[in-house]
Amino acid sequence: MNRTARLREQMKRNGWDAVIVSSEVNQRYLSRYPFTDGFLLITLQNAELMTDFRYFEDAQKKADPLYTVTKPDVRFPHIKAFFDADGVKTVGYENETLSCAERDRFVKDFPEYTFVGIDDAIDRLREVKDEGELADIAKAQDAADAALAHLLTVIKPEMTEIEVALELEFYMRRAGAEGVSFETIAVSGSASSLPHGKPRNVKLQKGFLTLDFGALWNGYCSDMTRTFSVGRADPEMKKLYNTVLKAQNEALAYLKAGADCAEADRIARDVIDGEPEFRGTFGHSLGHGVGMMIHEAPRLRGKEKTKLVVGNVVTCEPGIYLMRKYGCRIEDMVAIERDGVRNFAHSPKELIELF
Repeated sequence: MNRTARLREQMKRNGWDAVIVSSEVNQRYLSRYPFTDGFLLITLQNAELMTDFRYFEDAQKKADPLYTVTKPDVRFPHIKAFFDADGVKTVGYENETLSCAERDRFVKDFPEYTFVGIDDAIDRLREVKDEGELADIAKAQDAADAALAHLLTVIKPEMTEIEVALELEFYMRRAGAEGVSFETIAVSGSASSLPHGKPRNVKLQKGFLTLDFGALWNGYCSDMTRTFSVGRADPEMKKLYNTVLKAQNEALAYLKAGADCAEADRIARDVIDGEPEFRGTFGHSLGHGVGMMIHEAPRLRGKEKTKLVVGNVVTCEPGIYLMRKYGCRIEDMVAIERDGVRNFAHSPKELIELF
């Protein structure tokens, strides 16, 4: 069943005669075409990609053939004619992305329709990836792995954190990525205790160097973190690193279809909290879903009641952060399978001492 057919099944169950898709991510997900001006209009019988002149010709070539591509000069009368042709009475809209002003205009201009918010109905469809999506995610991760392998051949002590981040980003693009999936993290020394620290214009500092980065491939993201030692690692650094790696390995061994998201988080957290000097230093959740957005459902966290299913893609990224000293995180992105996981990352995870 294709993506739009799956949405139509939800429409039938919920009594929605039509749906207006305003989220650019969901527009691309359903139509397989990225554009930034317009809507997808979907009824139980027909589907239309409504945009402007800038995208019209390209969309006709590249969008899912299920969608008729239009560029009406006046949009609202066109939308009304499209809905009326299929006898629409109830219209679903993405209340999390459609602006209040746009929603108010729809209600004002189309008083004959009932408008209802569909919340995260399309986002929920995106949680389970098909084989094509998994292939794009794998390519995004391959680009990130290649960038890291390249970096390890050129990294030098005199490089700045910004230069390290740019080297990763340039190589991911060179490997075929359409962009980065999020702002690259490259932090060293005491800044590595900041889970989302920003690269600085300073030379690499002694201690840990944490790199968190990903590529974007055909609209799909990758996400990986690796931590290295700048200089020789002392016994505390080695214990800290190996504790994080153990926490990740135990959580990864638990993950499979039917696994409980909260339990996965607990497994990793118990490993870290089991070392008295590291208790309470793992301050974020174990992981999150990845797809067309870098953070999406499902989420591996303590209060999550979700169980994983085949086709979910999640990160597994425990960390230890010693404030104002240093920190370490190790992250892989995996696809949930019936009896385990498929790990997209191929970069080494043993502690590497640079320089």
